[in-house]
Amino acid sequence: MKKLLCFTLILSSIFIFNSCKNKGKKNANIPDALATHIDSTVKPGEDFFLFANGKWFKENPIPNSEQSNGIFQLVQDTINAQVKSICETSASNKNAEKGSNKQKIGDFYFSGMDSVSLNKKGISDIKEDLSNIDNCKNIDDLVKMAAYLHSTTSSPFFSFGIMQDEMNSSKHAIYISQGGISLPDRSYYIDNDAQATKVRKEFTTYANNMFMILGYANDKAKASAEQILKLETQLAKASRKNEDTRDPFLNYNKKTFKQLTELTPNYNWTIFFNNLGLNKVDSVIIGQPEYLSSLNLLLKTTKLDIWKDYLKLQLIGDVASYLDDKSYMEAFNFYYKALRGVQEPKPRWERVVSKTNRSLGELIGQVYVEEYLPKGTKEKLLEIGNAIREVYAERIKGLDWMSAATKEKALAKLNAIIMKVGFPDKWKDMKALEISRDSYYKNVMNANKWEFKRMISKYGKPVDRNEWDIQPQEYNAYYNPSNNEIVIPGCNILVPGYEGRLADDAILYSVIGGSTFAHEITHGFDDQGSKFDINGNLNNWWTKDDSTQFYTRTKKIVAQFSKYIAVDSLHINGEYTQGENIADLAGVIMGYEAFKKTKQFKENEKIGGYTPQQRYFLGYASAWMLNSRPEALANQVRSDVHSPAKFRVLGPLSNMPEFFEAFGVKEGDAMWQADSLRVKIW
Repeated sequence: MKKLLCFTLILSSIFIFNSCKNKGKKNANIPDALATHIDSTVKPGEDFFLFANGKWFKENPIPNSEQSNGIFQLVQDTINAQVKSICETSASNKNAEKGSNKQKIGDFYFSGMDSVSLNKKGISDIKEDLSNIDNCKNIDDLVKMAAYLHSTTSSPFFSFGIMQDEMNSSKHAIYISQGGISLPDRSYYIDNDAQATKVRKEFTTYANNMFMILGYANDKAKASAEQILKLETQLAKASRKNEDTRDPFLNYNKKTFKQLTELTPNYNWTIFFNNLGLNKVDSVIIGQPEYLSSLNLLLKTTKLDIWKDYLKLQLIGDVASYLDDKSYMEAFNFYYKALRGVQEPKPRWERVVSKTNRSLGELIGQVYVEEYLPKGTKEKLLEIGNAIREVYAERIKGLDWMSAATKEKALAKLNAIIMKVGFPDKWKDMKALEISRDSYYKNVMNANKWEFKRMISKYGKPVDRNEWDIQPQEYNAYYNPSNNEIVIPGCNILVPGYEGRLADDAILYSVIGGSTFAHEITHGFDDQGSKFDINGNLNNWWTKDDSTQFYTRTKKIVAQFSKYIAVDSLHINGEYTQGENIADLAGVIMGYEAFKKTKQFKENEKIGGYTPQQRYFLGYASAWMLNSRPEALANQVRSDVHSPAKFRVLGPLSNMPEFFEAFGVKEGDAMWQADSLRVKIW
């Protein structure tokens, strides 16, 4: 999934739909946004990311309430303002029909904004759940409680979900994989560098304070916090490294229900599944069997009271944002301040708008499409997407390392990719979801239960390939290998710097064509997606020689990114990030190939002092205009499949001779790579 996207959807509101009304207007006196962001003190060949964006960074420091600042924040501000308007308008209508979209949106938002009631309640909303945890007498009781938490708030012990069977994409399957830890990645528990050590210390402080809120005495709170760190460290050690979870074949282990119970005899799966509403489970797909084996042992060797504390911390940690300010601030101080370097919380309205949007995204999306999304969004997105698909086909046909047999299958898969753009044709039915003004916590729980029940209901039913897993107002996009589809929401935003006027094709093709469509299409052909066939099933459709050629090339991009130091002495994990790095490289190349066919490229006239070629690469760099705090960068490197924004620019462009030519990059410059080192895949 690509964390870009509403900047990407430039097209709808500005590039395309404003073009007619701006026809004939002169914009010669309007400063060019790309040019005004440039830091001329930096040589393009030394650090193109800072050259293209450095002036903007200097003029726009990171706000205290953010972990970063840049294009994503600017875009999100626009979306938040639009969603806030929807929420406030709905909340002001106290007479909205019960069960209507606006009643649910308004009441959800109102309950979250009622801080007086929330602070009066304290943690009373979770008292019953805490009591049920205290009443657990044995492991079976813990299993029952874990099932409840999975269906409402958190994911204790492991990760669980119902998804398409990767070996048979027409069916749904139960997936169970490693998880159950409080920190973003196992390395925080295991590594001994200064940053990981500091985070572990901060975690015990956080856990101690949370146990104090739960009513523990000082000594007991401290002891419980230390025991939880020890327990979760054991879970982390039993977990695979991030890079070892990337091979879908190695992480696909289908077991019968009997085999599952034999693997983990201490965990009563009948109780777990029955309490989730799954009564006829015949098989499951396990990501990492060795993790479940270790969990099985820990269930027997760890004291029951420690497991109770573990479940309590899981509970309050995941719901603190919906309780009183004291609970929220403890969670904020650890998960945002300590882990990401954020100095102060966002305003309450912004936090509540975000949660309302996540919980009621389908309902808000319907209003959003009607009131904010320009007509013709879908058609224009498809036009650009199909243009990129044509270029991709040309590139595949011209590959000198792939055999004709594999090319034929690659082209068939490319042509079969489904492009879902703008917004879904059919919305999810949320009539059964009950929302009121009485309790923010209960509203969140009801929304979580509704979503979980919807997921559970899929088991044993055919896959609905028309379904969306993202909202039209959501700032993202994704490729789903099981459906062989890309899904791009139609966020209606103005591109900062190009309000009210048509941006040139260099920007259009670098951001929408390259950084979005080509990026997402490439996920069907990266180190993971390439293992799924045209029907979305795990299937080796490559010849042996072609596979060897492909992985020889992907190893080069792993090596390239592994050399980059993101913060302090912390290197990017080239293995873990390779899928996104492959997609970024192919994306910028495909976008450029499509741009070469445009009138702007052929006429070769300068805009803002830069040639079309230069503007294309400046546009690409602006798509990743993001300045992050050191703590946030460290957290991203440890836990995110995406490389930090800076290296999503430097890495791909260091492999492109067209970039070298456009900006006169020569041997000896920091971004120069000899031809023998350049990565050439798609």
